[in-house]
Amino acid sequence: MNLNFPLLKPVRILLFPFSLIYGFVIGLRNWLYDKSFFSSSSFNLPIICVGNLAVGGTGKSPMVEYLVRHLHNQFELAVLSRGYKRKTRGYAIASTHSKALDIGDEPMQFHMKFPDVTVAVGEERIVAIPQLLHDRPATEAIILDDAFQHRSVQAGLNILLTDYNNLFTRDYFLPTGDLRDGKNSYKRSDIIVITKCPKDLTGKDRLIILNEINPLRKQSVFFSAIEYGNAYHIIDKRGYVLNEKTEPLLVTGIANPWHIKNYLTEKCATFYELSYSDHHIFSIDDLHEILKRFEGIRAHNKIILTTEKDAVRLTKFQQELDNIPFYVLPIQSNFLFDGESGFLEKVSGFIRHFKNNQTTNEK
Repeated sequence: MNLNFPLLKPVRILLFPFSLIYGFVIGLRNWLYDKSFFSSSSFNLPIICVGNLAVGGTGKSPMVEYLVRHLHNQFELAVLSRGYKRKTRGYAIASTHSKALDIGDEPMQFHMKFPDVTVAVGEERIVAIPQLLHDRPATEAIILDDAFQHRSVQAGLNILLTDYNNLFTRDYFLPTGDLRDGKNSYKRSDIIVITKCPKDLTGKDRLIILNEINPLRKQSVFFSAIEYGNAYHIIDKRGYVLNEKTEPLLVTGIANPWHIKNYLTEKCATFYELSYSDHHIFSIDDLHEILKRFEGIRAHNKIILTTEKDAVRLTKFQQELDNIPFYVLPIQSNFLFDGESGFLEKVSGFIRHFKNNQTTNEK
């Protein structure tokens, strides 16, 4: 296991004075919340926050999906996201007419996978939550996507994610590092999940990380890995199994494609790559660039491959992609060290306990 701090690009090191300023501002903001100069609002139902201390790439979307997949048959759930990079503003609920440009790629992904679960967006959670409850009064619990740093809403259960390859304990404030919140903010969390771990993570490595994070008594720490499923066609959903003869063109617009590139290195003969910025909104010119690059690959078993998050921004080109071997590689979180039952019991137990207390108070 590598415990060295990540090597930073020289240009980011030069920006270290700005990191000090950023860190001071964030520290002052948190202090004002801690001392109640800034207020946080709570709501009379279970609110679960899934977030991180760093920008992008810790696996929030797979974790939200994991929670919805395992809990939506027990409780009437709703997911509330900001709707990053959508072309609209304000509060909205996903419907059959929604597109990624309307609500954002991640909420659109949630809605497509779980059409029977309420998915809403709103930049100001404190405003969006009452509106959501008005529109969906049967809601029993709300999952806040990427809201750990938004302290205007006080969640009842905070789940903090940190990437195994870039633990918050080894990171720095923006712009030198990736931290958008202070390291000490981890103390506000109830559950810490180390994401994107190697599947063969040893018990010794687990103890090293636990000692490094030094969790509080109230905190539970879990370890998870990314698990890839079989690819499926972006339009007609037919399956495709990657093998050692496959030569995919990987098209991504995500924060950190490192993990999927490692997977393809192990799984396929070789792969080619076209990278775009995180949450990139694909244009017809981008599609032409992708197809031109694909046509230039001289291989018998070539396909185009993308992520689920990118796929929701590409399905608008249905007519152009219908007869193209363009596939989506799904992922999901998989808990290590038999942690799944403990994690789910923590979350479902929180919801049940909240509801039981509410019923007792009403009596």
